[in-house]
Amino acid sequence: MDGRQCYDLLVIGGGSGGLACAKEAAQLGKKVAVVDYVEPSPRGTRWGLGGTCVNVGCIPKKLMHQAALLGGMIRDAPHYGWGVAQAPHSWATLADAVQNHVKSLNWGHRVQLQDRKVKYFNVKASFVDTHTVCGVSKGGEETLLSAEHIVIATGGRPRYPTHIEGALEYGITSDDLFWLKESPGKTLVVGASYVALECAGLLTGLGLDTTVMIRSVPLRAFDQQMASLVTEHMAGHGTRILRGCAPEKVEKLPGQQLRVTWVDLTSDRKDAGTFDTVLWAIGRVPETASLNLEKAGVHTNPVTGKILVDAQEATSVPHIYAIGDVAEGRPELTPTAIMAGRLLAQRLSGRTSDLMDYSSVPTTVFTPLEYGCVGLSEEAAVARHGEEHVEVYHAFYKPLEFTVPQRDASQCYIKVSVPMGLAWAHGPPPPPLTMCLSDGVSAGAPQLVLGLHFGPAWRSYSGICPGDQVSPQECQLIRHSQAAGLSSLLCQATCPWSGVFRQHPPDGPGPVTWGVAMFISGTGLCPRLAKGSLWVFSPQNACPGGGSSLASHVPEGRLAGTHPLGPDLQWGPGIRAVAAPAGLGVKGPGSW
Repeated sequence: MDGRQCYDLLVIGGGSGGLACAKEAAQLGKKVAVVDYVEPSPRGTRWGLGGTCVNVGCIPKKLMHQAALLGGMIRDAPHYGWGVAQAPHSWATLADAVQNHVKSLNWGHRVQLQDRKVKYFNVKASFVDTHTVCGVSKGGEETLLSAEHIVIATGGRPRYPTHIEGALEYGITSDDLFWLKESPGKTLVVGASYVALECAGLLTGLGLDTTVMIRSVPLRAFDQQMASLVTEHMAGHGTRILRGCAPEKVEKLPGQQLRVTWVDLTSDRKDAGTFDTVLWAIGRVPETASLNLEKAGVHTNPVTGKILVDAQEATSVPHIYAIGDVAEGRPELTPTAIMAGRLLAQRLSGRTSDLMDYSSVPTTVFTPLEYGCVGLSEEAAVARHGEEHVEVYHAFYKPLEFTVPQRDASQCYIKVSVPMGLAWAHGPPPPPLTMCLSDGVSAGAPQLVLGLHFGPAWRSYSGICPGDQVSPQECQLIRHSQAAGLSSLLCQATCPWSGVFRQHPPDGPGPVTWGVAMFISGTGLCPRLAKGSLWVFSPQNACPGGGSSLASHVPEGRLAGTHPLGPDLQWGPGIRAVAAPAGLGVKGPGSW
């Protein structure tokens, strides 16, 4: 067709995955174009380049979550000697700051595309044939774009319950919440998803009267014991939770407030309440309806609407790919979309054959008491392996920072389900630890002893050092936990929840090849480290008092360079690195 522009790679969607793919391909020498268009929400909210995470997801959510946490810290401050005035929160100030930051990220993405010579089109795209899309601008101007390879990365949008009277006219979603100029006031959040609980939690934390209406099971895809702790904590800290209820109608009152009528699904009794804002958080739908996928022969799941893909991210049309939230069976998480996009670009450029590994992806629910997890839930482990093959290790604990203000810690909890090495942590602050330790769940080493200290800061405790003797009791614990499929928990009487790593625990009493106590900042996770990898602390650091670094206790040839996360991390064949503070190394037997 006349006037079409041709590219090596055309990316449809300017979110995290699409941009990562486009930038990577351009850096590898490909001629790349990105088309992106944001359909305004029913309320009229729209935003710039960057997708859900940047504009209406991770970034604004995390900033507002942090604002809510700061409110709790201010309330704790007098207990720590700070005479801080308890001032009311200003939604307008927070919203302005968050929105300005988001706009700076929008601009940053535009600049990065320009720097990499990626052509950007702010048009709404739909397929014409297997190699061509038609982009329509806001003014109705059409542009034809053709490419050897096409990547669909359009993401998803919140679902509206259109069967409920007034839902579309008077409700909002997470697409709107973070762009409100004025406080949402008294809010009803409808839904049991992590989005629902995160939004409700941060609104409560900002001092707003907030109710969550849950039809059935909260956090259905997560461990249900953990989900109950999340909702218990929220209920105990000011969020009203209506369980087993479903909304039937939303009406606008003369004073601009909204009247919501709902039914109790157990008793069939109807009730009603008045709110300033109703926020729907009942799931998301893929952005595929307007793409005319049938013209390209791209197949979708008829139930979910998501695009069917294989391990190569390829659709039913070999040169058309889909990544991120729009792809069937993929985690709806920004980091996985980014990595999938980069790897896809590298494969298309012939730089690698590596595939994205979607197993054991860590995630965090940013409710007031954050919940981090990796691996299968207990329910999923039982369903997969049978109850007789699953053993659960668990413990309650109290973060040190909770002690002075005498905060309730009854929901601070850690849980490990084996034999699959499934790590679940609950309590503040799991996100960095979930990320740090998740590698062990998917690629760790079974013949290691692992211990944790659940403290909010790096601590020094006794540990087992190279040359120490392993007691018969420890050997028995090692054998027992290995038989259960867990690496091993070593709880020493002198130091509960501290422990060691060993390369090859002996079958009987004998010398330890090497070891180091593991101390975690905040909530700890206890994963089963699977086949063939070691986790080591800061091998480069020399130890005080003439001691040697941990590197000297790792077999020769095992270290192969510096880990990309920083100079204190090293990795090599069979080695996985865990972050550690500078200066931590192996000292003399008995203490660290």
